[in-house]
Amino acid sequence: MSRLPIVSRAGRQLARFAAAQQGNIAVIFAIALIPVLSFVGAAIDYSRAVQARSSMQAALDSAALMVSKDLSSGNITTSQIGTKAQSYFNGLFTATNTIPAVTVGATYTASTSMGSTIQLTGTGTYTTSFMKIAGFPTLGIDTSSTSAWGLVRMRVAMVLDNTGSMADDGKMGAMQTAAKNLVDQLSALAKTNGDVYISIVPFAKDVNVGASNYNKYWVDFSDWDNANGSWTCTGRNCSWVWTPANHNTWNGCVVDRDQDYDTKNTATTSGNSSTLFPAEQYSYCNTNSSSYLQPIMPLSYDWTSLKSRIDAMKPTGNTNQGIGLAWGWLTLSSGDPMPAPAKDTNYTYKDAIVLLSDGLNTQNRWYSNASQIDARQKKLCDNAKAAQITIYTVQVNTGNDPTSSVLQYCASGTDKFYLVTQASQTVSVFKDIGTSLSKLRVAR
Repeated sequence: MSRLPIVSRAGRQLARFAAAQQGNIAVIFAIALIPVLSFVGAAIDYSRAVQARSSMQAALDSAALMVSKDLSSGNITTSQIGTKAQSYFNGLFTATNTIPAVTVGATYTASTSMGSTIQLTGTGTYTTSFMKIAGFPTLGIDTSSTSAWGLVRMRVAMVLDNTGSMADDGKMGAMQTAAKNLVDQLSALAKTNGDVYISIVPFAKDVNVGASNYNKYWVDFSDWDNANGSWTCTGRNCSWVWTPANHNTWNGCVVDRDQDYDTKNTATTSGNSSTLFPAEQYSYCNTNSSSYLQPIMPLSYDWTSLKSRIDAMKPTGNTNQGIGLAWGWLTLSSGDPMPAPAKDTNYTYKDAIVLLSDGLNTQNRWYSNASQIDARQKKLCDNAKAAQITIYTVQVNTGNDPTSSVLQYCASGTDKFYLVTQASQTVSVFKDIGTSLSKLRVAR
């Protein structure tokens, strides 16, 4: 008689474990879970580290500008640069919960031929939450910022809406405060006269170029002569003769130039009438008007006069953003009618336009249809940006108008278009623009 093999209890249990399907799946899942969690955790850690680095970069950029300003104005000595940079950075850095401590190093280079620079480097350590499982308990985060000055100069045209609707909701007062603050903010960047220039271009349907320019060749009086004057009776049979008024009675306003010069900054040529600026006796340019449209103020570093011109602005007339923008560009240009000061070849220049308007276009020389006016303005913006003009646009929209597509289009980037829904926001928006303009001088 044969005998069955004797199987121990341990052997039987081992056999059942090997045959169990559910147990195998659980083991496989448990083994696979570790790398899956590692990948997910690594993505979370990396995202947090990137956000912290962005915050480091912003704080370091601002600190570099502040230190360079202190040094160039004599508020600190070169031996204080490192300490001051660390202090500024600590006050600006907001991601301290992610990176508790960042060490800031500073390198100062002085040069009369190349311009002075301060390079700040930030070094910090991010403690990982998930990647430490895979053997990476920390991530080193470094970034740097360089502020250069001495060879970079700035010219800014402030193109400001003076139309009638600016009287509503406190928009005019808020714009005036914001614009004057921007003058103060930009003037603080200047170490010497000429480092920063600002022009002021108030606009409605027309712009006021100044009645004292009535004898300048670049003013075209052809249409004005036909509209302003008097009929006189001469001869025995009383022949009526039209006599244009004296040009010194012109009140200073002009309309858009002939197309396509309305979209360009081409200098005026006496032999080409299309390059001239057509005079118009616009009622709001009369000095006795209660809503007198202020004349353009060409590039200047007379900060007091610039702010006085802003204070004098009053709301009047219809909206033609294009003519304001065109003249903003013209004030930055070298030719007539308002030639900018010659640029020194030893310097680099940054030119910008800040355009604020509270509504949609309503009237220009040819059209009273917004889409047709916008089409001209888009061509103008394309040309200005191609000429390396940085354009900031602000729409003050307190009346639930549609968001202006042409202002969005004209901005030199999505970050340079601002939508304001309350007049009080204008001040902070202009402050942001001033900070952005300051950072045109920062190189990474």
